[in-house]
Amino acid sequence: MIPELGHYALVLALFVALVQSGVPLVGAATGNAAWMGVARPAAVAQLLLVLVAYGALTWAHVVSDFSVSNVVQNSHSMKPMLYKVSGVWGNHEGSMMLWVVMLTAFGAAVGIFGRNLPPSLKARVISVQGMIGVGFLLFILITSNPFLRVVPAPLDGNDLNPLLQDPGLAFHPPFLYAGYVGFSIAFSFAVAALIEGRVDPAWARWVRPWTLAAWSTLTAGIALGSWWAYYELGWGGWWYWDPVENASFMPWLAGTALLHSAIVVEKRDALKTWTILLAIITFSLSLMGTFLVRSGILTSVHAFAVDPARGVFILVLLAIATGGSLLLYSVRAPSLKTGGLFAPVSREGSLVLNNLLLSTATATVFIGTLYPLFLDVLDLGKVSVGPPFFNATFIPVAIPMVIAMVVGPFLAWKRADLLGALTRLWTAGVATVACVAIAAYVTNGGGPLLALVGVALAAWAFFGSLAEFAERIRLFRIPVKDSWNRAVNLPRSAWGMTIAHASMGIAIAGMTGTSAWQSETIQAMKPGDNATVGAYAVHFDRVGTMQGPNYSAEQGVFTVTRDGKTIATLTPQRRSYPVTRMTTTEAAIHTTWLSDVYVALGDPTQNGTAWTVRLYHHPLVPWIWIGSLGMMLGGLVSLSDRRFRVGAPERRRAAKGTLQPAE
Repeated sequence: MIPELGHYALVLALFVALVQSGVPLVGAATGNAAWMGVARPAAVAQLLLVLVAYGALTWAHVVSDFSVSNVVQNSHSMKPMLYKVSGVWGNHEGSMMLWVVMLTAFGAAVGIFGRNLPPSLKARVISVQGMIGVGFLLFILITSNPFLRVVPAPLDGNDLNPLLQDPGLAFHPPFLYAGYVGFSIAFSFAVAALIEGRVDPAWARWVRPWTLAAWSTLTAGIALGSWWAYYELGWGGWWYWDPVENASFMPWLAGTALLHSAIVVEKRDALKTWTILLAIITFSLSLMGTFLVRSGILTSVHAFAVDPARGVFILVLLAIATGGSLLLYSVRAPSLKTGGLFAPVSREGSLVLNNLLLSTATATVFIGTLYPLFLDVLDLGKVSVGPPFFNATFIPVAIPMVIAMVVGPFLAWKRADLLGALTRLWTAGVATVACVAIAAYVTNGGGPLLALVGVALAAWAFFGSLAEFAERIRLFRIPVKDSWNRAVNLPRSAWGMTIAHASMGIAIAGMTGTSAWQSETIQAMKPGDNATVGAYAVHFDRVGTMQGPNYSAEQGVFTVTRDGKTIATLTPQRRSYPVTRMTTTEAAIHTTWLSDVYVALGDPTQNGTAWTVRLYHHPLVPWIWIGSLGMMLGGLVSLSDRRFRVGAPERRRAAKGTLQPAE
C-alpha cells in the first residue's frame, strides 16, 4: 500500500508541476496577480508530494519490502541500516528520486524565501523550475518507476553494490546532487530574465545566493567523492580524471565562473549576456553529467549500468533545455543593454580574465571527456584519454588563473594600477619564495619543476588572500584594536572570499605534495615480512578473519614504525560479500595531517601463504580535503552575508525618471 501511495504522489506531483510551469508564466505575461500567486503554493505542493514519494521508497528499503523491485535489486535484509537508507539513492531509480527532491526543494525555497523578488520575475523563475520538474517526473514515471512490484516476492534481495556500502558514499550523493540541481535555479533565473528582457544589478544580487549554495554543496560533494575513491578503492589515488569525475568537475568550473561574473553584473552592471550564458551552460553541464552516468556509454564504478533508452530520454531533455534556452538567448540577448565601461586593467578586467581561463579549463575537460565517447559511439575507433592529457592541458590554464585570483582583489573598479597592486603583494611574494626554498631544501632539490611551481601557486594563493584581508583591515597601519573592529564589521562575503581563496591554496599544496613526492611499494608479503615506504618501516604481523553484518573479511595487522619508534598499528581488510559475490578493499590509513601512511591488503598468492600489499606514503594529501572543505565553508560564510538575506538593494528614481541602483 505504501509503495502505491508513493507512486500516486509522483503522478500528482507531475500534474502540479504542469500547473506550476504554465499558470504563473501566463499570469506574468498578462499581469494577472492571482495567476502569478499560484507559483508559490504550487512549488510547495510539488515538494510535499515528492517528499511523500521519496519517503515511501525509503520506507520500503528500511523495512526490506521485497515485493518492490527496486528494494530487491538494491537491498538485503542483513544490510546495515545506514546503507538501507543510503541505498535508496545508490541506484538509478532512487538517485533520480533524490534529484527531483532537490529540484523541488530549490523551487519551493524560491517561493518561500524570495519575498524580495518582483512578482513577475518570481513567477517566471518558479515556472521554469516547474518545467524542469515536468521533464524529470515524466522520465521517472515512464522509464524509471521505483515502485514497480515483483510477484511473487523473493525471500531476500540482491544486496547493494559493496563499493557503495561506505559512509563516504552515504553522504557524497546528496551533496553532489544539491550542487548539480542547485544550478537549476541559476538557469531558471537566466531564462526568466531573458523572457522579461531585463538583467540588472538587482537580478545579479538575487541569483548570487542560489549559485553560492549550489557551488558550496557541489564542492563538498566532489571532495567527499574524491575522499571515498582514495580510501575505498585501494589504489592510493584521489583523482583519475574519470569521465564521471569530470562530469561533476565541469559544472563546478562553470559555476565558479558564474559566481565571479555575477559580481561584475551586481557591482558594475556589466557582462550581462555573458553571465546569462554561463548560467545556461552550467546547468546544461549538470544535465550532461546526469546523461553520462545513465546512458550506458560509460563503464565506471560511478556509473549506473542501465538501459540506453533511458539515456536517450535524458538526451532529449538535455536537448530541449539547452537548445530551447540557447534559442531564447540568441533572440533576446542582443536587446539587453550593455553596462558600464571599464579598462582592461581593473577589477572587472581581472574577473573577465578569470572567466576566460575558467571557461578554457572547462572546454579542455569537456573535449578530453567527450571526444573519446563520440568516437566510440560513431564506431570510429577507440581513443584513450587519461591523466597525461588532462595534466598537460588543464594545468597550464590553471597556473595563470591562480595568479590572477590573487591580484584581482587588489585592483580598483573601472580602472586600476597593476604595478601598485603588485607592490602591495610584496609580503605574499616574499612568503612564496620562502616556501619554494623550504620545499626545495626539504626534498633535496624539490623534485620535478612542476612540483616547485605547485608549491609557489599554493603559497601565492594562501598568503595573497591573507594579504588582501590584511589590506582591508589596514593591519599594522592602524592600531590593532581598530583593525579588529574593521575585521568584525567587514561584510561576510569578504570573509568568505578570503577563506575560499586561502583554502584553494591549501588544496593546491595537498595536490602538489602527494603528486610529486608520494612513495609507493607493492609487493607480496607474508606475516613476519618487512617493507619500507618513504621514511617508514612496515611490519606484517598477522592475518585474521572476522565476520561483518553482511560480509566476511580477511584482516591484516601491520605495525608502522619510524626511526625504531612505533607510529601506528593498521588493520586493512579484504571483504567478501556472499550475496553479490564481490570483494572490496578497505584500506587502513594513518594520518598526521601532514601526510598519510596508507596500507591496502590485496589478493592472496596462488599458494595462499602471502598477500599482495600496497603501501603508500602521501605527503600533504590531507590538505586536499581540508582545503576543499575550507572552500565550501568560505561559500557558506559568504552565503550568510546580510545583503543576501535582505535581498537586492533598493532602487531609486533618477532625475529623468529611470531606475538606478542605490549605492
